[in-house]
Amino acid sequence: MVMKRITGRSVPNLVVAQRVIDKMAAAAATHMEDETGEAMVGFYVPRQHPSGVPTLYALDTISPDDSAIRQFHTFQQGDDRQDDLIWWLQENWRVQREKNGTFLTKMLGSKWDVPLRYLGDWHKQPGFMIQPSGGDLMTAIDWIDDEDNNTDFLLAPIVTLDHPHTIVPSNVTTNFLMVPQASGDAMRVDFWYIDKNAHGFLPIAPTIYPNDQLPTLAEYPWHLVDDARFTRENDALQAEQLFVSVTLYDTDETPPLEVCYLVGRMGGDKLLIIATKADYPKSAPKVRVAPFIHMSEDDDMYKVFEQTWKASTPLDVHFDWTADHLLIDVIKAAEAKLGK
Repeated sequence: MVMKRITGRSVPNLVVAQRVIDKMAAAAATHMEDETGEAMVGFYVPRQHPSGVPTLYALDTISPDDSAIRQFHTFQQGDDRQDDLIWWLQENWRVQREKNGTFLTKMLGSKWDVPLRYLGDWHKQPGFMIQPSGGDLMTAIDWIDDEDNNTDFLLAPIVTLDHPHTIVPSNVTTNFLMVPQASGDAMRVDFWYIDKNAHGFLPIAPTIYPNDQLPTLAEYPWHLVDDARFTRENDALQAEQLFVSVTLYDTDETPPLEVCYLVGRMGGDKLLIIATKADYPKSAPKVRVAPFIHMSEDDDMYKVFEQTWKASTPLDVHFDWTADHLLIDVIKAAEAKLGK
């Protein structure tokens, strides 16, 4: 496919965090023969001056789960876990902006007071296919045209391997960079951009920033990165025939959000809230108790949780916590203290 530059068109500035390049290299090295890729998240910062241009900041990439299809000429991602992680990062950034707007403005600059958003996908192609394919173009156009996706542009970096490493640096601004590999060859990353007004991908030149010069996003939560633990916890709760609802909530006004379990027993007069930090089970869960609230299938569970949280009080459960314990152990200890 021939990439078309639109006459008179300009593209945004592009800043890429070093961690993004590192993750590309690590993923590509793991899947040397097959296509692979990840979703990118970051910021769209409008132009700061009338004569300026907007800037895209690619801050992190999120890998798909094991259900992703990786073959020599095929790669498919976009699973629920990937979507959930993007939402987790977006929600944490939203809460941080709301609670710490003054901090963001004074310490990081007002330009960071923007939503975190999905920017597009990078993927590795076989051989020296340094441009997006015709299928990539159709996929991008369909995505931008879909109003439910609420975006009018996409980034589409292409990773290829086994290039001769260019020793002599170039003074010419380009849309690609070369990353030396242990084999002596180089990984090449070509950056492409498309928006609702373009008829094809446009080259976009990246500038790589050290991680510490860009905002830090929330660490990933345990329930989305440790599938075995999450399944084990839920199986133990279901075995007790408990009512369970999981909500992300800011319980201590310190990022990141907590993963909170609202738990009740049929016929009981109390509800328990078990709040876990993102690094659970390293950190012990905290327990709160509230009067039972009657619920229906049509209720908004987030509003139910907020109502329960406001009516709850801390419950001091003396428990010698270790990572070998489960939430059900804490729940039973809390019920014993309450005389259930």
